[in-house]
Amino acid sequence: MRIFVPSAALLAGCFCIPAAYAEPLFVSHAGNADYHSVQQAIDALPAEGGNVRIAPGVYREKVKISKSGIHLEGTGRKPEDTIIVYGDGAINVGGTARSATLDAAGDDLRLENLTIQNDYALNPANPPSQAVALSVTGDRDVVTRVRLLGAQDTLFAGKGPNGRMSRQYFSNCYIEGHVDFIFGNAKAWFRQCELHGIANQAVIYTAQSKAAPDEDSGYVFDHCRLTAAPAAGYIALGRPWRPYATVVFLSAKIDAPVIAEGWREWTPGKTDTLRTSYYAEYRSFGVGANPSAREPHSHQLTDNEAARWSLSVFFGGATDWLPKGTISIEDKATVTRRRRSSDE
Repeated sequence: MRIFVPSAALLAGCFCIPAAYAEPLFVSHAGNADYHSVQQAIDALPAEGGNVRIAPGVYREKVKISKSGIHLEGTGRKPEDTIIVYGDGAINVGGTARSATLDAAGDDLRLENLTIQNDYALNPANPPSQAVALSVTGDRDVVTRVRLLGAQDTLFAGKGPNGRMSRQYFSNCYIEGHVDFIFGNAKAWFRQCELHGIANQAVIYTAQSKAAPDEDSGYVFDHCRLTAAPAAGYIALGRPWRPYATVVFLSAKIDAPVIAEGWREWTPGKTDTLRTSYYAEYRSFGVGANPSAREPHSHQLTDNEAARWSLSVFFGGATDWLPKGTISIEDKATVTRRRRSSDE
């Protein structure tokens, strides 16, 4: 399994818990541990949230987070050391949302140094079905160095309760799946993540679902890497789950043989949503980058157009909830892009 090794600068963000919160709770399989399951520890936290530290091991359980201010952190050396896993499929639990291994609806969520997996598809006896690893619908949520493992519909990054738009930030994560494996309608930014298509007859990285032109939502992937297993077939950057789907790739390294058009219709020959969606790339490179052959309704951004999708602009300047140093990292990247452009 592959995951980026983040630089020290990118991991400089501080996930600080206010002093009023309780001391961190520890989860472990050790016999003398106070909590042997992640859900037990979350339930024991006060209403205002708190910190749960999880010892290395495999925790087979479904986890639901409705409180705000929850921080889950694996204490192992790497994300692979601490795994939360379950195996529900939408087909047997009454819906895609109910299949999630970890369902997080609270605001100000922090997930760090963990693996969250839905292993439904690994059982050959199971019929094909959506099977979510992580459902995240809170506002101001931050996910750092987390591996999300699944097949169809691995990550649901969507709206919060009562249709409220959610702001989400993913950094140095590894996300794998095949059809529509990053999906939903949120305002989500992904920085230096790896998106990996597993072996399947079709791989579609995104299925964003912005439903109306005035909705403030979209997915932006900044300096991400796209990979795929050798047995992955028909690889596309995305398809519009709703008519105004919005996805932007900034400086993506596309190390997968993506179809020349890049993007595809939701149901070719039946739906007509590519013309109303907003699909764009800025300086993609690698074997799957093919700007001259992309879908005619998609966009190849200029420097000025790409600047409109910078992190601070994307979140409307309201970035105080992001890890410390995040904006300075973006500023350095912007300067580098401008220098490179002026040298050409």
